[in-house]
Amino acid sequence: MSPRPASRPGRSPEVRSAAASRTSAAPRSRPGPDDLRRTFEAVPARTREDEGPFADSWWGRAWVDALESLSMDEGRLARGRTYADSGHVAAITVTPGRVIAYVHGSRPRPYRAELRLRTFSDTDWDTFLDAVAARPGHLSALLDKEMPHSLVETAGETGIRLLPTAGDLDPDCSCPDHGWPCKHVAALCFQTARLLDTDPFVLLLMRGRGERELLDELGRRNAEHSARERPAASATPSVQARDAVAERFLPPLPAPLPVPTHPGQPPSYPDLPGARDPLSLDHLATDAAARAHALLTTGADPLAGLTTWQDAVRLAAARPTAGLTATTRALYRELAYATGRSTTDLARAVAAWRQGGAEGLAVLETPWDPPAGPFDRARPALAAADFPRFQPWRNHLTHPQGTLQLRFGRDGRWYGYESDAGEDDWWPRAVPDNDPVGALTALLGG
Repeated sequence: MSPRPASRPGRSPEVRSAAASRTSAAPRSRPGPDDLRRTFEAVPARTREDEGPFADSWWGRAWVDALESLSMDEGRLARGRTYADSGHVAAITVTPGRVIAYVHGSRPRPYRAELRLRTFSDTDWDTFLDAVAARPGHLSALLDKEMPHSLVETAGETGIRLLPTAGDLDPDCSCPDHGWPCKHVAALCFQTARLLDTDPFVLLLMRGRGERELLDELGRRNAEHSARERPAASATPSVQARDAVAERFLPPLPAPLPVPTHPGQPPSYPDLPGARDPLSLDHLATDAAARAHALLTTGADPLAGLTTWQDAVRLAAARPTAGLTATTRALYRELAYATGRSTTDLARAVAAWRQGGAEGLAVLETPWDPPAGPFDRARPALAAADFPRFQPWRNHLTHPQGTLQLRFGRDGRWYGYESDAGEDDWWPRAVPDNDPVGALTALLGG
């Protein structure tokens, strides 16, 4: 193997030490747009020696067993497992026939480790899928996104080997070690077992086909198989067109059920490991029930015009204001993640919503150029009230010391903001007012 230069800087010893202090977790994947590229986040280092098998699932352990049976260098495999245990393997990208990751070694810059796996030909895939379709248990399991381990035996009966065999693997690394494999590729091999713990369909992607393509093809074959087994339908008697469209008596619809006085209560959500926060789910379900009840009783939903971000801010703003409880923090995390924002962004937006609703949020996020009139009269009014000369920018008036600010909204009201001196970090404060002097007085607590 000829060494290739790494393309990403390595982690410092402090960063590796911090990574080693985190508990091991299943890697989360980011699917690519074409279903043929998946990237898995790096798995944190283990915090204690694990004397059991490296992988947890049957597929992960079968992968490790297959690797260890291929007469690979046992010493380098052992060092590779130590590297994998210590969190040296960065994010892993899987495409048909390739598994690639950067592995941090003894040098500052990481090495690019690659494991190439022989992909199946179209004929191999047809043989494999025909064998699966012939077994209803396997077919239904795969359509339910489950991979029964007995699939290995089914595939083996047709000569198709899902797990790697001799001649399937071709390791490569940018390090100067010419071992087969080097410890960096060995670490990547072990971490690939953890990917199979998370999603055994990754093995089928390595062999050349993505999950969506396989499920669509299996669904088509299942439909064809069902059509072949379905008995022929008896001839349906025809109906004259004039009879089909002729007027006929239909009984009146039953009277609608009475509208309940109050929205119903949502069910109780269990607190399960890895599941969404149950109190956050309860809050969202309660809000949805209230909106549905309002729509049923009034025929209109006043919140229907809100954007996803505005509705997330509204939901967070409905929580109690006396401190962030654990439940409120969980809700903030859920809403921030769902909208692609940070929890700080959400907290600032909530303050703006509580200050002035949707208009307060617009004042926070959208500067604009107000027409001459109320805005131009604000500075003389502030000066007449013995306030210092505020600096204008678009719809903002900022105190010369940079700690107070008034923003003019499209609703004609002035919204107060505060920031630490020397920091451009403005937060909504106080109640908006039609008079800039009144808004500034409220901002100062007068």
